[in-house]
Amino acid sequence: MGQGARETILTPALCRAARGLLDWTQTDLAERAAVSRSTIRDYEGRHHDIHRATEAQLRLAFEEGGVKFVEIEGAGTGLCLPTA
Repeated sequence: MGQGARETILTPALCRAARGLLDWTQTDLAERAAVSRSTIRDYEGRHHDIHRATEAQLRLAFEEGGVKFVEIEGAGTGLCLPTA
């Protein structure tokens, strides 16, 4: 299966939403995920897709920050922060 055929879990909208939950700037995320700020800016602005490895780095940074990715039946992927 090629990269174009995969389903992206971390969409640009989810990336922005996860940053919002954590009150992170694009620079904060870039530093935590070890990617360039321009990569995040361009992805969130839908100027280009990201590689699978970059998506994994971003998701790991969000998860380490406390964001939980949850599958919502019939709706796709959502985000939440644990209450405890």
